[in-house]
Amino acid sequence: MERILLVEDNISLSKLISLKISKELPFEVDIAHTYKEAQLFMRQYKYFVALLDLNLPDAPNGEIVDYVIEQNIPCIVVSSSVNKTFRKQILDKNIIDYVAKGGIEDIDYTISILDRLNKNRQHKVLIVDDSMVFRKAMQRMMKNLFFKVFAVGHGEEALSMLEQNPDIKIVLTDYAMPVMDGLELTKEIRKTHKKSDLSILAISSNDDDEISAMFLKSGATDFIKKPFSKEEFSCRINNAIEALENLETLTNHSKRDVLTGLYNRQYFLYKAQSYFLKSMEVEESFCLARIDIDNISKLKDSLGSEIVNNLIVHLSELLIFQLNEGDLVSHFGSEGFCVLLKNISNTSAQILLEGILHKMQVSPLILEDESDLNFTVCLGAVSQAEESLEATLDQADLLLYNAKNVGSNTLILE
Repeated sequence: MERILLVEDNISLSKLISLKISKELPFEVDIAHTYKEAQLFMRQYKYFVALLDLNLPDAPNGEIVDYVIEQNIPCIVVSSSVNKTFRKQILDKNIIDYVAKGGIEDIDYTISILDRLNKNRQHKVLIVDDSMVFRKAMQRMMKNLFFKVFAVGHGEEALSMLEQNPDIKIVLTDYAMPVMDGLELTKEIRKTHKKSDLSILAISSNDDDEISAMFLKSGATDFIKKPFSKEEFSCRINNAIEALENLETLTNHSKRDVLTGLYNRQYFLYKAQSYFLKSMEVEESFCLARIDIDNISKLKDSLGSEIVNNLIVHLSELLIFQLNEGDLVSHFGSEGFCVLLKNISNTSAQILLEGILHKMQVSPLILEDESDLNFTVCLGAVSQAEESLEATLDQADLLLYNAKNVGSNTLILE
């Protein structure tokens, strides 16, 4: 587990902060009450971030901040006296942010910063600016926020970088650039990347107010006018990435089954329909299978809905590991599942589905009393497409019905 260094001479406050971090975030916290103790910790461990009190008994004038920066440890400064002079002086240093030392809301804000930095590590950012000096300054600020950073000098390079890294989440682009300016770049990016997938932040020193409007109309998410403060920049960047994350969460909720986390019926059918039409065009073979847990009504009556729900989650996890990359699986409601095996022959589908039958038979759910709940499933599968996806699914349902009439742990594949 990664570590955070908390340097704070107030023992009660340091314990409270440490407790909240350990409870809410995946970090271990080391507490130093003096400058000397902090030095000893830094010689022994590597740190994700250091939280630094400016006024320590053996370093009353913020010496700890300069020392931690020299050690290349990202730091957040905590101070009880936050005013305009303090903000200017401290933000001139290469720190992430500052936090007021006050009530519980300030501790919560500190937790939110650490959480944000931790999440930022999974996101890529692209900086587009023809000024090497400004480009490097932007890179430094973005790396301080823990993003994976790419930087290029003009628009055409940016499009190439986006093609190589389609998972880039934020593009920061200057307006005035050679070859392709920021406005043209924004229009080009929006041809392939929706606002829900990628944020574009335009940056310009141009005094023409129409420039910002033109950017926003062309698809930019935000506009930042030079010169800007590091504090304003960080807030806008964090707002942009949080908005994307929130949209992604909402989108996933609309696609996913609440119980299992698998695709829900509606989204599975949407994805399957798209694949079905493509497979018809290129004559790609596939297999559509319906799966039901055997004797589910008896299990509910004897064990209760909660245990049956746990069984359904268990089955969904087993299915995920049995399937090939790119295959689709959905919880179809109640005890039913549906699986789409892509680009697979009838023989290979038979082997895979028989493997699913066997896996379920030998993988009981472990109950709270450590006893085993054994279960089996029935499968009805179609490897010959009907005239439509709906007709193919109906045929799979019919074969599942026939399999259940044969008996438990049965597969019928046609």
